[in-house]
Amino acid sequence: MQLASNILVGLVALIHLYILVLEMFLWRTERTRATFGITAEFARESAPLAANQGLYNGFLAAGLIYGLVTGNTEFQIFFLSCVIIAGIFGAITSTRKILYVQVIPGAAALALVLLAR
Repeated sequence: MQLASNILVGLVALIHLYILVLEMFLWRTERTRATFGITAEFARESAPLAANQGLYNGFLAAGLIYGLVTGNTEFQIFFLSCVIIAGIFGAITSTRKILYVQVIPGAAALALVLLAR
């Protein structure tokens, strides 16, 4: 059970590192615009906001990675909860796709972390 929870926590961390890269460094690229369904003009205008949002995703990933490296399940629980809450908010205010990309993996990881304790 512990191995499975570590794998899922690691996967959630990787998802958030990927989102960091998209939002901070690749926001204006065609592929990222297609991923987020935005125009080139909107990407240009919103780049500073996206970079800020990407940084927050990086903090989520860092907390999860710290929790994995140290074996600190409290960190994992806290940061997975943050991922889930942010994902729910994003699904309500932005796109339901966030439920599948962020909330479901985060909730599955959280469930396994709690079961493995």
